[in-house]
Amino acid sequence: MDQLHRRFSDEQVKVLLQSYCQGKIARADLQQMLGIEKTRFFALLKSYRQNPATFSLVYVRTPSARLSAQVENEVEQALLQEKQIVEDRQLPISDYNYTALRDRLRKKGIEVSVTTIIDRAKKLGCHNPRRKRKSHDREIITSCIGALVQHDGSPHLWSPFAQEKWALITSIDDYSRKILFADFFPKETSWAHIQATQRLIQTYGLPLRYYVDSLRVFRFVQGRDSFWRKYVLQTDETETQWRTMMRILGVGVTFALSPQAKGKVERPYRWLQDRIVRTCAYEKLSTIEEVRSVLKEEVHRYNNHQLHSTTGEIPNIRFQKAEISGNSLFRKFSVPKPYSSPQDIFCLREKRMVNGYRRISLFNHSIEVPNVPLHEDVDVHLVPDTTRELMNIRIWWNTKLVHTVCLPSQGFRVHF
Repeated sequence: MDQLHRRFSDEQVKVLLQSYCQGKIARADLQQMLGIEKTRFFALLKSYRQNPATFSLVYVRTPSARLSAQVENEVEQALLQEKQIVEDRQLPISDYNYTALRDRLRKKGIEVSVTTIIDRAKKLGCHNPRRKRKSHDREIITSCIGALVQHDGSPHLWSPFAQEKWALITSIDDYSRKILFADFFPKETSWAHIQATQRLIQTYGLPLRYYVDSLRVFRFVQGRDSFWRKYVLQTDETETQWRTMMRILGVGVTFALSPQAKGKVERPYRWLQDRIVRTCAYEKLSTIEEVRSVLKEEVHRYNNHQLHSTTGEIPNIRFQKAEISGNSLFRKFSVPKPYSSPQDIFCLREKRMVNGYRRISLFNHSIEVPNVPLHEDVDVHLVPDTTRELMNIRIWWNTKLVHTVCLPSQGFRVHF
């Protein structure tokens, strides 16, 4: 079909648009008469409304400006750096991200389209053929926020300049796809996951259910966690530290049986991983605190500026709309009885028996336990203070707090 300005004059289109504005003709009928799609129609309508007198179908094509030698050099250097990162097998990324590269150039005041970057990448050999992907068939399985929180963690070398791996622990709401928690920890331990859960719950409240994998932090699986020759405990017949905490809080736990089953938290995780590793490589970041600031920036971008491919909404806006309408299953957090402090909930637990000297032995420490009968079992709640290298110990018996003590954390071999 010929172009619109070859089939109609400016005056003819102006009359038709005027009739539409006066309600004399329907949009669908007008589009059919002009032989255009909705996007082109609204572009013409906007131009007409801005200034009917100067409205014209003819537009002047402006030739695309060539990139200066300086910009070409910046793009080339950025692509070569990108190639070094992709080919570094120690880093957890394996493909090019031209959108992220464009965003980094934009921070330097250089405006280059992704198409131009891809064209230069192919010429420099900084390009991998696109792999065939499965069709997008993901869906929202919950109807409100707080119904399901997907929780995951994984250790990686987040910067080529770092001396060790760190664990990134993330939690995402299934309904809104908002990242509720994301932070780095030196190691992926039970205490790290307890801290992550505590910060989420004290910020948003208690969700209905958590969705995790079968990592030994979350689940006891016979044949993997046990070294006994004669199996005594079967799968799920003993609780992990994290699982005990969730039972006391009244939060349900569902286990994913494969990595594919928890893809909703894996995909944002990979997106964060891709962006963070590249930024660390370019800016030569080496400490966990420096990388943590990059993580905070990327989480803010994801939650507040990025349209989610499944929901079609920005995660934080979708979350806030659900909150305002009361479409939430988050419950207000309160310390369940008989406990008196969050330290008795978000802690590591041990059991000990009071000996004949009214003491318990705890990792080579002998601790006096007053007002407890001999040979009775007591519950020991351990709260590590990593900043001061101390272990806060709270001892409970018969639903009562009977003793508290603070000891140096060195030597405590708590089952994480």
